[in-house]
Amino acid sequence: MSYQLELRHLKYFLAVAEELHFRKAADRLFISQPGLSRQIKQMEDDLGIQLFERHNRKVVLTPSGRYLKSELTRNLKNLDNIINHAKLIHDGKQGKLEFGYVGSAMQEIIPNVLVKFKEKHPDVQFGLTEMDNQKQIDNLLHQKIDIGFVRLDTVPRGLTIQPIIKENFCLVLPKNHQINSKNFKSLQELKNESFILFDPSYSPSYYEKVMQIFTDSGFTPIVSHNTIHAASIYKLVENGFGLSIVPKSLQLGYNMNVQFIELDNINQHTTLSVVWDEHNRNPVLQSLINTIQNSF
Repeated sequence: MSYQLELRHLKYFLAVAEELHFRKAADRLFISQPGLSRQIKQMEDDLGIQLFERHNRKVVLTPSGRYLKSELTRNLKNLDNIINHAKLIHDGKQGKLEFGYVGSAMQEIIPNVLVKFKEKHPDVQFGLTEMDNQKQIDNLLHQKIDIGFVRLDTVPRGLTIQPIIKENFCLVLPKNHQINSKNFKSLQELKNESFILFDPSYSPSYYEKVMQIFTDSGFTPIVSHNTIHAASIYKLVENGFGLSIVPKSLQLGYNMNVQFIELDNINQHTTLSVVWDEHNRNPVLQSLINTIQNSF
């Protein structure tokens, strides 16, 4: 690499690679379009490789450009993390951990982990963001989060997944429903009811598992609504829009006019797992993983 190549060139390149449009990238960078074009051309000349194919108004990454975009995105994020951690250390903090999680993990699992972790690491800051499984995977791969709590069976190469809790499903009904835990026999008796389920995009594998419950019960459910939030599901159930099936842990943390019937006689269970990038160099991540592994 030529010593004339500077960090700003890499950031200019990434802006164009992400926008695939020189004017939009220039606006994003607050520089002129001709100036940006010259900087990219200088970068290509210094590297001795073509990064973009330019066809009239269309801009396309070359194979070399696609590779460079992927690697620079990861490594510049590492550089940002290193600088941010240095600033935290300067301010008397040990570091910061970014969490992604599905909603059910926040009922008990994550709070318990944080309490134990803070006992030995009181000066670590936390960022906590609820997101669906796929977004967690994407953010882990780009090191936008350090650890995720997901309901997935497999993850891409480079990520490590460890199951931490296996639990039953629960049927959710309005409290005044004629079926309750004392007279419930099987899902078959609810085949004419509408169901409100987590959106398939939230976790396709989780959705398939729930649908298998219905298949094993001998019917295809009438799905009236899909949503990504448990509170929305319970509000709809509470107001008579349908029934639902959720992980057992989602009984906690909500005070709504619904009842739960644990489905402990079916083959399907749901597993909450923790997942992280084995290449993540956050200096406090391993301590968190050790805390989790010693807790479950």
